Amino acid sequence: MIEFHYKADFALEESLRYVDWIERVVVSEAFVCGEIDFIFCTDEDLLELNQEYLNHDTFTDIITFDYTDGNMISGDIFISVDRIKENAKKFDDVFGNELKRVMAHGVLHLMGYKDKGAQDKIVMRNKENDKIKMFHVEP
Repeated sequence: MIEFHYKADFALEESLRYVDWIERVVVSEAFVCGEIDFIFCTDEDLLELNQEYLNHDTFTDIITFDYTDGNMISGDIFISVDRIKENAKKFDDVFGNELKRVMAHGVLHLMGYKDKGAQDKIVMRNKENDKIKMFHVEP
């Protein structure tokens, strides 16, 4: 089950379309969809989580709490709407594409993909791009 929660002045339009997309992303990597909660929040909300759980005192666009069991992925994916807006400007992209990138990024983390090393970052970016393309494909 995929659910969306809002702690920021934001709401997904066509949320069922996002649910369908995330489900297809999960299946495309041979996983089963468990409970995935996307929590859209502010920079301040994510900074508090970053400080409390990761001992980082920096802004970030996403924090993923992984509850995956075997091939059934589950987790809480916290996304800063503020960072998405800033990053879209920074990378000269539109908000919707950056949002999809970060959402896919969180789901890919639940599947075990990493992004700390140089090679891992390349693999993650390629996967993100592939998954974004899936959004525009009708099931």
